[in-house]
Amino acid sequence: MTYKLTYFNFTALGEPIRFLLSYLNIDFEDNRIEVEQWPSVKHTIPYGKLPLLEIDGKVLNQSTAICRYLAKKANLAGSDDWESLLIDIAVDNFQDFRLSIISYWYEQNEESKAAKYATLVNETIPYNMERFENIVIENNGYFVNGKLSWADLFFVGILDYLKFRSEIDLLKDRPNLQALREKVLAVPKIKSWIEKRPSTVDIA
Repeated sequence: MTYKLTYFNFTALGEPIRFLLSYLNIDFEDNRIEVEQWPSVKHTIPYGKLPLLEIDGKVLNQSTAICRYLAKKANLAGSDDWESLLIDIAVDNFQDFRLSIISYWYEQNEESKAAKYATLVNETIPYNMERFENIVIENNGYFVNGKLSWADLFFVGILDYLKFRSEIDLLKDRPNLQALREKVLAVPKIKSWIEKRPSTVDIA
C-alpha cells in the first residue's frame, strides 16, 4: 500500500499522523505545502482544508478520523469501547484547547487579539494544562488507563505548534506532562522520525 500525507510545512495537525505512520513503520510520502502556495492549491483540496492522507490513491480528510483509523491499526485505540471513548474524549479536549489558541493567533483586530491573549494566558492555558497534568497523574503517566494510546501521541504531536503559537512554555511546572512527552518521543519508531524530520519554525 502507498501512503501520502499532504500538510503544511510545520507540525500541528500533521504531526500526530506522522507519529502514527512512523509508529506503524509505514513508509509514507511527506508532501509539504508552503503557506505561500496555499491560495493556488486550496481549490484542489476536498473541503479546502488540510491534512489529507492518500492511501493507494484514495483521498481521506479530517485529521482526527485519520488518526483514529491509524491508531486502530496500531492497537493504540483502546482495548474496549469504554477505553476508546476515554481516548476520544481526551483528543476532543486537546482539539478544543488547540482551537482556543488558534482563535487568538488568527484574530485580525489588534485590540481583540490582545484581549484574547490575556484570557489565554490567565485563564484558558492554566485551566486546561492543570487538568491535563492531573489526568496524567491519575492514569499513571498517560492520558488513559495507564498505558500508551493515540491520545498521548496526539497531544505530544501538536504540542510544539501550540507552544509556538501561544509563545508560552506549556509544560513549565508540569513534570508529569513533561515526562509523558519524553516517553512518547523515546518510542523507537517515533524517535527515528524525529531524528530525520525536516526542521520547521514551530519545532522547539
